[in-house]
Parts: sequence; structure tokens; C-alpha cells
Amino acid sequence: MPLKRTDLPQDVLSLLAQGAVIPAHPLALDAERQFDRRRQRTLTRYYVDAGAGGLAVGVHTTQFSIRERGLYEPVLRSAMEDRLAWSQRPMAMIAGLCGGTAQACAEAKVAVSLGYHAGLLSLAALASASEDELIAHCETVAQEIPLFGFYLQTAVGGPVLSSDFWRRFASIENVLGIKVAPFNRYRSIDVVRGVVEAGAEERVFLYTGNDDHIVLDLALPFVALRDGQPISVRFRGGLLGHWAVWTASAVALLTQIKLELTSHAGTLNPQLLALDSRVTDCNAAFFDAANNFHGCIAGCHEVLRRQGLLEGIWCLDPAEGLGPGQAAEIDRVYRTHGELSDDAFVRENLQRWLS
Repeated sequence: MPLKRTDLPQDVLSLLAQGAVIPAHPLALDAERQFDRRRQRTLTRYYVDAGAGGLAVGVHTTQFSIRERGLYEPVLRSAMEDRLAWSQRPMAMIAGLCGGTAQACAEAKVAVSLGYHAGLLSLAALASASEDELIAHCETVAQEIPLFGFYLQTAVGGPVLSSDFWRRFASIENVLGIKVAPFNRYRSIDVVRGVVEAGAEERVFLYTGNDDHIVLDLALPFVALRDGQPISVRFRGGLLGHWAVWTASAVALLTQIKLELTSHAGTLNPQLLALDSRVTDCNAAFFDAANNFHGCIAGCHEVLRRQGLLEGIWCLDPAEGLGPGQAAEIDRVYRTHGELSDDAFVRENLQRWLS
């Protein structure tokens, strides 16, 4: 049966509206590049205990090629089963949806059958389509599951989309939110403009995926005009590959930002704002910005490997690995920003998660 926004549990809707940390769930593989069920369960338990408000599974960080390996349904199923077995607290479960309309609809049906609440819709496979064709695609997929739009950066295959596209997208009844991840301030503002022009700023939840500006996206208001009047919009939380690592620290960061905004009349102290550049510096190492993001998945795996959560950094594609100099950059980040990690939290709990 198709899933509508009105079918979702109220506690999940409230959680998304208030703002949550939603990590993009990596894929655990063994040395033979086969699905490592135990380590996948370990990661899920880690994210739950770290305080994540949801999980995004089958997305870019999970590796899109799980589909070609017959792993889409098993990976989505494992995350749902493991998180429910570990904790019954409300969490927003979001499934990545890819490909043309038929494929995306089929994946949406799988996600709904497994209990997922929303689909994060990648448009990378339709990058050459017109915006009319893209909207028709989104409307069709939205008939199956509530949607999170996904403005994916062009460096990893995302199309450039106008503010009018985002106005039309936000007007779709079964749209739940948008992951804004073009890594580009102009294009991020286009999303805000489109949502405001649609009058959807309360209904459509904006989540940052801009790993290069996480703190400022969460801390600062965005303003767009509607009928000559300024409308202030805030990002509710983050749906991020970067938050696949150091997740407990990400939860503490979002909590701190919310507390500052409510206790100081919407202002933030300079020390908190200064974290933006430090978090971005960490992301540059983890995501391999120096090599045009070649090692963005392997870099996250490397941090998880160092913590003991993964056994190795293996990706499905043997050509995917750390970029030149990336390991040294991660070393530097640990020396410079080590207090931003959650290594102590992981050490205290690792054996329990591995059990």
C-alpha cells in the first residue's frame, strides 16, 4: 500500500519538525567485499546509542551500487531490524531512492514494505532531463512514499536545479522535506526561495547536507521574500554523510545550537560560530575535498575503522579508496580537532555493540 505523509506516526513528524541528526548509513563489507552483517549491525547500534534521530539507508554513503549487487533490500532490512531490536524510541527511517521512475517507484515500495517513513530521491540518473520531466518523476514517486528531495552536488552527479523547480517540488502534497546538499550557497538559497514561494516553509522540513557549512546552516536563518514580505526559514537538522562519523559529537553540537538559539534570543556566541570552519576542515579530510571527493566514502570508513567500528575501508568498487594524501589529512584533523571526535564514547561501548 502507498504511504502518505498523513499516515506517519506523529512522534516521527514531530522529531523531524524539531530537527534531528540523521546519519547516512555506510555499508560494512569484509575483506572479500561481501556484506558484513555483524559490522553493519554494530554501526546501527552505534548511531542509535549516539542519539541519532533517524537513519538514511541506501543513499550515497551506503554506495549506490548496492542495487547492482542485489543488496538494496537486505541492507534496508538489516537497518530496520537492528534498530528496532536495539531501541524502540522514535526514529525517522529514510530510504534512498535512485534511477528512473520505474526503479525509484519499485524501491519506494520495498522501503514502505519494510516500514520506512520516507524516501530520499536522488535525481542523478536523470541529470539530463528537463525540469518538467523531473517534476513529473517526483510526482509519480511521491504517490508511493513521502519524499525528501535531494539537491546533490554536481561533483558527484547532481543536476543544477532552479528555484522554480524547488517551488514546484515543495508544492507536491506528499513531500516531507529537502536535503540541501549542493555545496554551493547560491543554490542553497534557490531551495529556500522555492520553498518560501510555495508557501511550504512550515510543511517542508529543510535539512542540511552541505557538509562544507554544517554549523552555519544550522545556526543562521535564511530569508526570502514572498509578496514583498521577508520570510525567515531555518534548517531543522542535518542528513549528512559527514555525520556517519563522530555521530555522538554531532548530536551534542545540534543540541548546543538549539539551546543557544532558545536561550539567547536567537543569537549564538562567537565560539560556537567558529566551529563552522573547524567542522568544515574535518570534512575536507574525511570527504577528500583535495581530490574532488574521490575518497568521500572511504574516508568515512577510515574514521570508523580507526575507532574499531569497521574492520576495513573496503568499498564495493575496488577502485574506490582513499585519495592521495587523504590518510595524512585525517591524521592532521585528529591532531588539530581531536576533541570534536566521539572516540571515548565509542571505546566505552564498542564491545557491547559488537556482541
